[in-house]
Order: sequence, then structure tokens, then C-alpha cells
Amino acid sequence: MRNLLKRSFSGIIFVLIFISAILFSKESYLVLITIFGFLCVWEFIRMIKLKSFASYIFLAAVLFLIVKKQDSYATTGILIITIISSLFLIYQLFTKKEIKFSDDRSKLGVTIRYVIFSMCFLVLLPFYENSFHPSLMICILSVIWVNDSFAFLVGKNFGKNKLFPSVSPKKTIEGFLGGLVFSLLAAIIISKFNLDFSMLNWLVISVIVSVIGTIGDLVESKFKRQAKVKDSGNIMPGHGGILDRLDSLLFAAPFVYLYINYII
Repeated sequence: MRNLLKRSFSGIIFVLIFISAILFSKESYLVLITIFGFLCVWEFIRMIKLKSFASYIFLAAVLFLIVKKQDSYATTGILIITIISSLFLIYQLFTKKEIKFSDDRSKLGVTIRYVIFSMCFLVLLPFYENSFHPSLMICILSVIWVNDSFAFLVGKNFGKNKLFPSVSPKKTIEGFLGGLVFSLLAAIIISKFNLDFSMLNWLVISVIVSVIGTIGDLVESKFKRQAKVKDSGNIMPGHGGILDRLDSLLFAAPFVYLYINYII
């Protein structure tokens, strides 16, 4: 009970900070995501034992360039690399193959593809048709938070069948389905108020967020299991690190961006 209260309190603070930054201005959102980006990189390189500052420099340079040149071939190229890399991580997850990074070069490569490039699309998600849409980002966040919350609640109270015990023993099939169902309901409600997309498109976005987000959580759990650590950090009581809190959203962001900007 005490852990649940701690988890709820830190989660509420996180949500309030996130939403406040989005609503205040475009600049405050970019600053917050940049801070989150540096924290995620810091936690991840500690996890994989990469002793190099190159990833921080790369993150700053890529985020600066991608914000300045949102509609460019570079953005498309980064998206393709990120999607392919994510699909390969999914393949390694389901085939139970070890994610190998034996030297600093390969560790830097996986940091760039898994954290830095994904962070770029978390930055770009609210920028639609060359303008900043704070309501769009809040709606996407609402779907993923509903999914995460109800996956936790349904899994905790009704979960019996393990979803992926070799990586995350606590996750259950019932929890996954509960998160998916409630995220679909959230998408239906959102479509009544947010007219950026149709109900069908919001339902598709909710499926992407729920399914890919859950897989992203499992991928991060695989990295932690290989590193023999419980959490990526301890900055958020009850949740672990910032990467632990953002893993689902971070992994799903390129896929949501792909759907919104290239398929709709």
C-alpha cells in the first residue's frame, strides 16, 4: 500500500510537470524533453556501462538539427533507421536472443538507435502540419497513461497468465488486454473532443501505443535483465528512473509519428 501511494504521488507529479510544459509553450516542451533525453541517456549508458560523453553531444546535436529542420530527408532517414532498429529489438525480444554490445562503439550505436533517435520523435510528435499542437500531445499521452495505469491495475487484481515471464515476470496477459481495452475507450472519448483525426485514426493510434508501448517496456526490461539491474535509476520513487517511466512512450513514438505523418 505504501509503495502504491509513493508510486501514485510521483506519477502525478510527473504528469503535472509534463502537461504544464506542453501547455505553457513550445519552448518549455522542448526544454523538458531535452532534459528527459539527457537523463534517459545518462541512465542507459550507466546500465550498459558506456564510459563516453559522445552520446550527450550526439543527443544535443541531433535534437537541435531535427527541431530546426523538421521536414527534411534527415528526419525521414532517422525515422527509417529507428523503425528498423526497433523491429530488430522486437525480433531479439521474441526470439530470446541476447542484445549484444561488446565494445564502446557498439554500445554507442545502440544508445543512439534505441534512446537518442527515439527521443527525436518524442520531440516531434506535437508538431503536426508545421505547427505546434499541445492538445495532440496531451491526447497521445492520455492514451498511453490510461494503457499503463489499467494494465497495472487489471494485472495486479486479475492477472494470472504471464505475458513474458523470461523478461518481465510481473506482466500478465490480462493486464495487457485490460490496458488495450481501456486505451481504446480513451481513444473513442478523445475523438469526440479532438478533431485533428477521425475516431478510426485515434483507435489505430491507441492500438499502436498499447501494443508497441508494451513491447517497448519489455525491451527495456530485457536491457535491465542483461545488465542485472532492477531499475534504470531512482529519480522517481515507485517507478525507478526516467527511462523506466518513458520506455513505453519512447519506443512507441516513432511508430505513432510514422502513422500520423506518413499514413493518415
